[in-house]
Amino acid sequence: MDETELKRGTRANSPDLDWSQVRETVLMLQLAAAQIEAAMREGNSSVDVLTDSFTTLAGNMRRIACTAAELPDSPETLPIKKQLCAQAGEAGQMVHSSIVAFQFYDKLAQRLAHVCHSLEALGALVADTGRLYNPGEWVGLQEKIRARYSTAEEHEMFEAVMRGIGVQQALEEYLAASSKSGCDSVELF
Repeated sequence: MDETELKRGTRANSPDLDWSQVRETVLMLQLAAAQIEAAMREGNSSVDVLTDSFTTLAGNMRRIACTAAELPDSPETLPIKKQLCAQAGEAGQMVHSSIVAFQFYDKLAQRLAHVCHSLEALGALVADTGRLYNPGEWVGLQEKIRARYSTAEEHEMFEAVMRGIGVQQALEEYLAASSKSGCDSVELF
C-alpha cells in the first residue's frame, strides 16, 4: 500500500490531527457502493446464464408441444399425445414464470445501480469541502438522484422524504402506491 492509499483509508483506530469524520463517512459510502456493485456483478452473471438457459428451454418446450401435436390420433398414441401436450404446456408456464422472475431481478439490479450512483455522488459531494457547505450543490445532487427514478411512485417517495416524512412511512406509501398501480408488473419481450 502506498502513502496515498494510507492517507485515503480509515484512521479511526489511530486518529491524528488530520483525522476527519467526513473522510470516514466518505470511506463508508464508498465501501457500501462497492459491496452493492460486487453483489450485482456476481448476480448478473448467474442470471444471464439462467436467462439463456430458460430461453432455450422455452424454445425446446414449444418444439416438443408442436411435435406432440403432430402425432396421429390413433388409440395407441392419443393418450401419449395428450400427456406430452399437457406436460409441455405445464413446463412452458413454469418457464414463463421463471422469465418473469428474471425480469424482476433486472429491475432490482437497475435500482441498485441507481443506489450506487447516488452513494458515489453523495460521497464526492461530502469529500469536496468547496461543495460540501453549498446548498446549491445539495440541490443539484438531489436533482441528479431524482432524475434517475423511472416511476411516479419512486418520484413520490423521493418527494415525501425531501418534505421530511420519515423513511419508513414514505416506503409504506410507495409500496401501497406500487401495488395499486401495478408498478411491479413486468412486460415480457
